[in-house]
Amino acid sequence: MGMLRGVPRTVRLLAVGAFFNAVVSFTFVYLFVYLTGPRGLSVAQAGLLTGIGGVGLVAGNFTGGWFGDRYGHRRMLLLGACVSGAVLVALPLLPLAALYAVLPLAQYASGVVRAANSALVAVSVPEGGRRQSFALTRFASNGGFTLGPPAGALIAARFSYDWLFLVDGLGTLLFACYAARILPARGTAHSRPAPPPPGAPGLWRELLARPAVPVLLAAIVCVDVVYRQQYSTLPVFLADHGHSTAFYGWLIAVNGGVILCLELPAAHALRARAPLGIIGAGLLLVAAGYALLIPGAGAGFAVLMMVSLTLGEILYKTPATAYVADQAPAHAQGRFQSLYAGASISGQVLAPPLGGALYATAPALLWPACAALACLAGCAVLAARRLPGSPAPVPAARRPDAETGSPARPRSG
Repeated sequence: MGMLRGVPRTVRLLAVGAFFNAVVSFTFVYLFVYLTGPRGLSVAQAGLLTGIGGVGLVAGNFTGGWFGDRYGHRRMLLLGACVSGAVLVALPLLPLAALYAVLPLAQYASGVVRAANSALVAVSVPEGGRRQSFALTRFASNGGFTLGPPAGALIAARFSYDWLFLVDGLGTLLFACYAARILPARGTAHSRPAPPPPGAPGLWRELLARPAVPVLLAAIVCVDVVYRQQYSTLPVFLADHGHSTAFYGWLIAVNGGVILCLELPAAHALRARAPLGIIGAGLLLVAAGYALLIPGAGAGFAVLMMVSLTLGEILYKTPATAYVADQAPAHAQGRFQSLYAGASISGQVLAPPLGGALYATAPALLWPACAALACLAGCAVLAARRLPGSPAPVPAARRPDAETGSPARPRSG
């Protein structure tokens, strides 16, 4: 429990909601199978429809915080969850042609929920105390995702794929009811947008005043394209080198298990360290992971790759989210979180076509290219420590207390 000391009650309750929402959010895992199976689409048609949905998800992440800054993050979280849940419940009943409109809508609403949830965590915790809060919500989401796909497989096998959408949709609506109950409706930063001060600069000028933030966002886009190769070209590469689907499944399990064991302790242990150094080191570990595949596709290389990739993820994802939140002015917190949320999921759209095209034309270049791109991203973030808006480590005795906002007293002993 010491690792959760200083995490506000609101964030803990949001983490519970994030866990539940992740457990029921299993339809996207089986969407392609659903479209090519019960819906009878060709692989090309299913790929197009899935890609359109992915664009909606990224767009929702990029814009959800903008709406939250204007209308309130609580309101956007509830609206996004209600729209996503209602569409998912109705989706199995809709004709095939309608899916090209409603699936991107559901994904867009899901992206808005993700951005609003990040903004709500950010406004709930004072600057300097956000890493552990973001680590907790990521821990909860990863824990839920560990349980969700197996539960979805049981539902599909026992009933049908249509039931996946019904359960996911109803679960998302229940999440909206839960969020409405735990988040105050009036008089808090959750419910009312922070008004910009007179003469406040626009978003672009705010970013230019913090040049390390655009560098970080560009680096996150690059590394997300690399990171998400584990879900697209990596299984193809392993199959081409004689590894079974079960082996790939165990690799993904290594990723989830290491995150669940180490992310919260790492956030607690590194909470006083300057964020950009930690983030840069994490990106370099992602680069090192893919570099391990250059010599070959042996099982040992693959396991070491996944461990390095996962340790890099632990080091960069939570500190990067907290850093962007700490850099954001109060009236633009949602927009800054949207920029990071969109950047951090951009690989979902970019990684499969870019990685797939390179692997099809020059397979030997894929992993060197991934390692080089992630290495450049890591070096850029490390270099950004010299730019304005790059804070030094906060001494433990001077960090703000996340519950009260007052200076934390050093512990005795």
